[in-house]
Amino acid sequence: MTQRNIQNIKVAVDAVVFAYKEKTLSVLLVKQKFGVNKDQWVLPGGLVKDDEPLKEAVERELFEEAGIKVNYLEQLFTFGDDINRDPRNRVISVSYFALVNPTKMKLKSGTDAKDAEWFPLDEIPQLPFDHNKIIHTSIKRIQSKLAYQPIGFELLNKEFPFSDLENLYQTILNKEIDRRNFRKKILSFGLLNETDKMSQKGAGRPAKLFKFNQSKYNKLVKEGFLFEIK
Repeated sequence: MTQRNIQNIKVAVDAVVFAYKEKTLSVLLVKQKFGVNKDQWVLPGGLVKDDEPLKEAVERELFEEAGIKVNYLEQLFTFGDDINRDPRNRVISVSYFALVNPTKMKLKSGTDAKDAEWFPLDEIPQLPFDHNKIIHTSIKRIQSKLAYQPIGFELLNKEFPFSDLENLYQTILNKEIDRRNFRKKILSFGLLNETDKMSQKGAGRPAKLFKFNQSKYNKLVKEGFLFEIK
């Protein structure tokens, strides 16, 4: 008679929250308050409750550990092939990524986090578990996603000069883009509405302000469209 295999696997969620400000893309990290990784920076996240949907779990963790709520949240990948990714237990992590405008929120640590801060991508330290790998995977996902689906408007102010959108895409892609081609393509899809307002930054000429057309975007996503950036 064969003894039944008793499963003892825990399920967690981790969130990579991206924020964009002044041509810098940052990631939210929280400092652990307890346990073997006390005082170390990690991605916000934790174990899923028995009666809790995954998305609700990651939303709860973000609010409990950093005091924030996000509008754009997408499932990224499931990390569990490395059975020793968490030295405490066998834990499978379902990761998510989010895009936010940091000027619209105030970080406030709580529960098992003693601090919460934005870290520019080039200043992220070596993190416990496989959190650096999760961040790297999320960056690659966003970069590839930009090739077929315009995203990132959540990272900008409600009204913005077109140059802010160009700079955002160059920052995420980590390369120069053909600005003329980019502008022509964005405007041809009707994704932006031009306002009657002007922005004055520095000593340059005033620039027209635009705002994102959410209904047009939803329609294009439903129909399917190619958005290639060169």
